[in-house]
Amino acid sequence: VEMEQALAKGPLTPELLREAKRIEFPDTVISRLTGIPAEEIKQQRYDNGIVASYKMVDTCAAEFEASTPYYYSVYGGENEAVETNARKKVLVLGSGPIRIGQGIEFDYCSVHATWAFSREGYETVIVNNNPETVSTDFDIADKLYFEPLTPEDVENVVNMEHPDGAVVQFGGQTAIKLTESLMKMGVPILGTSAENVDAAEDRELFDEILEECGIPRPSGGTVYTAEEAKAVANRLGYPVLVRPSYVLGGQGMQIAISDTEVEEFMEIINRIAQDHPILVDKYLQGKELEVDAVCDGTDILIPGIMEHIERAGVHSGDSISVYPAQTISEGVKATIAEYTRKLAKSLHVIGLINIQFIVVGEDVYVIEVNPRSSRTVPYISKVTGIPIVDLATEVIIGKKIRDLGYEPGLQPEAGYVAIKMPVFSFEKIRGAEISLGPEMKSTGECLGIAKTFNEALYKAFLGAGIDLPRHKQMIITVKDADKGEAIDIARRFEKLGYIIYATRSTAAALKEAGIKARQVNKINQESPTVMDLILGHRIDLVIDTPTQGRDKSRDGFLIRRTAIETGVNCLTSLDTARALVGSLETKSNELSLIDIAKL
Repeated sequence: VEMEQALAKGPLTPELLREAKRIEFPDTVISRLTGIPAEEIKQQRYDNGIVASYKMVDTCAAEFEASTPYYYSVYGGENEAVETNARKKVLVLGSGPIRIGQGIEFDYCSVHATWAFSREGYETVIVNNNPETVSTDFDIADKLYFEPLTPEDVENVVNMEHPDGAVVQFGGQTAIKLTESLMKMGVPILGTSAENVDAAEDRELFDEILEECGIPRPSGGTVYTAEEAKAVANRLGYPVLVRPSYVLGGQGMQIAISDTEVEEFMEIINRIAQDHPILVDKYLQGKELEVDAVCDGTDILIPGIMEHIERAGVHSGDSISVYPAQTISEGVKATIAEYTRKLAKSLHVIGLINIQFIVVGEDVYVIEVNPRSSRTVPYISKVTGIPIVDLATEVIIGKKIRDLGYEPGLQPEAGYVAIKMPVFSFEKIRGAEISLGPEMKSTGECLGIAKTFNEALYKAFLGAGIDLPRHKQMIITVKDADKGEAIDIARRFEKLGYIIYATRSTAAALKEAGIKARQVNKINQESPTVMDLILGHRIDLVIDTPTQGRDKSRDGFLIRRTAIETGVNCLTSLDTARALVGSLETKSNELSLIDIAKL
């Protein structure tokens, strides 16, 4: 606080700047407090010899002398890092702190890329600041700098190491956002160029590429203000998807159904200054599919197509993902492979690319393209046996897919089904809305593998902690638009022996269809209410599809929160509920064992 006051009062003398850096004030913070541009502060530091030094972490706990090249920065101390230039040197940027939307999957990519570069004779330098990751183990790279992934801290490492190039496509959005800063430092970006990464996020540029390729996408527009957003939304027709550019995990992404919600979402997004435009797209409700691919500039290799069980509108990280895709035609598979090839070539991708599609009937639309690694890379690598991070690294240094022993194109499907199931931590976040949408909420995942879809699905549900049945009692309360679909699901649960409770309008729809639903009162009505049932700890499952809107005083929100906080399984997507009842219908007491080490 004293330093903040001194910087705000000024003037910024060399002595004051030296002390501010000694206690780890970043240039950006000093700039904000003094009103002096950050570039001028950096130059003042250089003019006065105020630069970062690096100390070695004692990995031997003082028992004997440590010699591991594991460094952290200080200002004012002796520099213990030694620049080496015997081999070509590559800087690998990690993904930073683990959070929703950016988890350990990206660390997997960074580590495997580092190993692949090492095998090719490169000196490897990792920058990352997460002690919980494998990439910050001291024996992964030739050198490890335990530093925040900010332009200032990365530039300090660059000034120390002078790498021949940097690879950003394996560290998720954290690393991608440093691309422009690295180029200003004079560090070549290995793999897909910064211009082509930008082209995938720039709406106008990307629309031109799609038009040239003859690939359809949902209609949309770019905006900066709420008025512009409302104009685009009314032109497209509601519902629309509102999202900022350059985000991971669908951060800030929402489905809006009215001008009022557009205004609300735009206000939330603009609380943080936006360097890039905000995107407003027409929301299409179809089947969502996803591919990860490797491109060498000429050919592509697609290990497999992943199908999401939940319809479009649920973030890909929160969807149940199935490999190989179970319900699409050979024609759709061929279209997806062709669109992937065209986009990878048009964006001049060298390395990894992730593309998400929506399929409506036999029509295929592109909804998102990321010329980088994605959270599904470890999953698809494991279940197909194709090491795509290693292949992407080989491609980045100039090798071709055919030379690496692979035939380009969509690879043959495996002889088993692998299902990636999201895992959530809603019970630990009081007051959080648990319904799924375009912003990612899952905090982990598990894997179910079997020869059949339903057994793999049942294993995945077990892995996620959904072990049914226990009491064979459930509650169904769904919005009007979902009542038709809910009838079939309820009928199947009834055949499994479940007693079904439902709120008034849902119960009426189920009874009319011949299902013996027991009506239960809403929260504000006389007991027994739906809340009484949940609190009685005799309910296995709640299926509650939320009405559109964000009112936390609604019955639905309170029902979902109470279910989660009392340990009752709660599903907010009918697609998930349909998958669950399908797995229970084919449940077997004898589950097959699959050795994942031999996949």
